[in-house]
Amino acid sequence: MDKFHPIEEYETAKFLQRVAAKPEDLSAHIRRTTGAIILRIAYGYELKYVDGRDPLLDIVDEVMGQFSVGSLPGAWLVDAMPILRHVPEWFPGANFKKLAREWKQCLNNAIEMPYIFTKQQMADGIAPPSFLSNLLANESSFTADEAKNIKWAAGALYTGGTDTTVSAIYSFFLAMTRFPEVQRKAQAEIDAVVGNDRLPSFSDKPNLPYCDAIIKEVLRWGVVVPLVVHSTEEEDWHDGKYIPANTLVIPNIWWMLRDPERYPEPEKFDPERYIAGSGEAVQADPRSFAFGFGRRICPGLNLADASLFISITRSLAVFNIKPVVENGIDVLPEVEIVPGTICAL
Repeated sequence: MDKFHPIEEYETAKFLQRVAAKPEDLSAHIRRTTGAIILRIAYGYELKYVDGRDPLLDIVDEVMGQFSVGSLPGAWLVDAMPILRHVPEWFPGANFKKLAREWKQCLNNAIEMPYIFTKQQMADGIAPPSFLSNLLANESSFTADEAKNIKWAAGALYTGGTDTTVSAIYSFFLAMTRFPEVQRKAQAEIDAVVGNDRLPSFSDKPNLPYCDAIIKEVLRWGVVVPLVVHSTEEEDWHDGKYIPANTLVIPNIWWMLRDPERYPEPEKFDPERYIAGSGEAVQADPRSFAFGFGRRICPGLNLADASLFISITRSLAVFNIKPVVENGIDVLPEVEIVPGTICAL
């Protein structure tokens, strides 16, 4: 992913300019920048804003909203009673079938639109380097299944990486308003390593351990994907309990990252958990949990980690992040969870 670092650095510099001009639109700036980075890396697509909107950003917002609602455990009776999948769409209580059909079409559109864009760019000989164009360089030798897998791999990077990264950056800005001492310490590290005449870059990462610890703590404190449904492929035994094949298993990632035995004072935003030399054992890297497990681990974890690093360090280098002031008094934002498969603080 190193070859895409210039894209992330460029788009993050534009993000800083937009935030400086209109800080009240921070959430929109975060979403726009995250989408711009992922679309350029995945497809070589640059945002085409018309009246403040872009069609590919709009459709991925719609898809991820549907996914967050549709994949909530227990949200659909058909999950508990699979026989209901055979009832017709007009049957009372079968509205889920209509929603599933509509949402499937929306997802297919989200996958097809940028794929067609990149294919056309390649046909015209003007496609910039991207994840998809690199994979399609030898397209003539692909089987139908391989071509389909490549299309959906790019789509997974695009759809799965947008909301999760946005949520993590939201959590970072919230944490900085509530834990100013963390912000000051990170800024001191950046000033000492980077100086004041340039922005942090990826080459600085090995020399910014406290900033790297902030990224870890963002992923722990503001758990992005707290519950993800898995299914067993074969029967198994665990802790004396029999688990049949095809059993839904829901790992509680929220608890894993808030377990006070693993992370003392879990509600406290404390990057020093991950730094050796404080006289206590270094606590577990939350990335071991936050990005999933085994074969289902998030394939975009390196991209997400890079996006968080460059966004967080550059924001700290340029801005002092403070709560809103009303009548001369700082008004601390509430830490409230917006529920869903992908949640936000």
